Amino acid sequence: MRPQFLLSFAAAAVMMLSLAGCSDDPAPAAEAPKLPPGIVKPAENLKRTLKVAPVAASPFSEMLRVAGRIDFDEQRVSRIGASVTGRVTDLYAVLGQEVKAGQVLARLHSSELGAAQMAFLKAEAQNTLQSRNAERARQLFAADVIGRAELQRRESEYAIAAAEARAYRDQLRVLGMSAASIATLAKSGSIESYSPVFSSINGTVVERNVAQGQVVQPADALYTVADLSRVWVVAEVPEQQAAQVAEGQSVDIEVPSLANSNGRITGKLIYVGRTVNPQSRTVLVRTELQNKDGRLKPAMLATMLIAAKPVELLVVPGSAVVREGNDEQVYVEVSDGQYRLTKVKLGPESDGMRVVQSGIKPGDRVVVEGAFHLDNERKQQEQG
Repeated sequence: MRPQFLLSFAAAAVMMLSLAGCSDDPAPAAEAPKLPPGIVKPAENLKRTLKVAPVAASPFSEMLRVAGRIDFDEQRVSRIGASVTGRVTDLYAVLGQEVKAGQVLARLHSSELGAAQMAFLKAEAQNTLQSRNAERARQLFAADVIGRAELQRRESEYAIAAAEARAYRDQLRVLGMSAASIATLAKSGSIESYSPVFSSINGTVVERNVAQGQVVQPADALYTVADLSRVWVVAEVPEQQAAQVAEGQSVDIEVPSLANSNGRITGKLIYVGRTVNPQSRTVLVRTELQNKDGRLKPAMLATMLIAAKPVELLVVPGSAVVREGNDEQVYVEVSDGQYRLTKVKLGPESDGMRVVQSGIKPGDRVVVEGAFHLDNERKQQEQG
């Protein structure tokens, strides 16, 4: 029995070996070694699209963004008041109206002006009388009819009358009468107690602070007229950054309300304040812009972008940076075909470049194009 059992066992073994030899299934391949965390080895087609460049220092100008506003050009603004105390009888200009220099904006009745004209006419009459008396005295003195003392008395009276007439004439000019109007008054002797209020410049009425029937005084501003063909843009620069700005620097101004019609305008700083505002700890800066088309309106919000003085700093392109949560990272080439995800601390951005504060050093080769796709490849490899 034992030899027969051994023969059966041997036959079964031969059959199993025969079946194993006839199998078509290949032997399992050895798994590729797993890369350390943060290291990615992209496929050859992705690798060809990547651009790698060494990190280096470069002149960098920080772009200061400062909140500002459109304002009047104060050299083109006129606050117009009455030249005499009186009651407003007529108003000819309304808010927003375009006016010319010399145009009448309002008219008022002034008893003060009437009294000054009356005093002037009296002084003129006295001046004329004393002039004739002095002339007659000179003739009588020449004929040896009167003495020198009498001649001097009459000439002195004439000089006083002439001085009084000039004083009243000057007073009428202060009260707003022109030289031509004073000459007409002296010739006609007709008192005109109505005083016009003239615009002193060409521009737009931007304020009207008077109503018909109101009693006004010379200290009151009745109208404000502004020439809006040129405006200012003013902003407040924090004192920590004030040393980075100077007159003559080029600035870009963004006006949000003009975003649909080329809202960025280029100008130059025409003024940088010499003092610091003690409340806001800021320095006033100003630029001016042409505004022939009237698009820029005072009180519009604006942002002033000022390029600070350039300094040599370590920088990387913004395209090299990938973000994960609050972290900013770049891919550093560690060997041919392998890249390490490296956390960095970056500073401000200007012209597409970011300042490197820590994480990488000069000479490190960083992926500057294709970093986003490389980051997606890393995530897929880690999930697989």
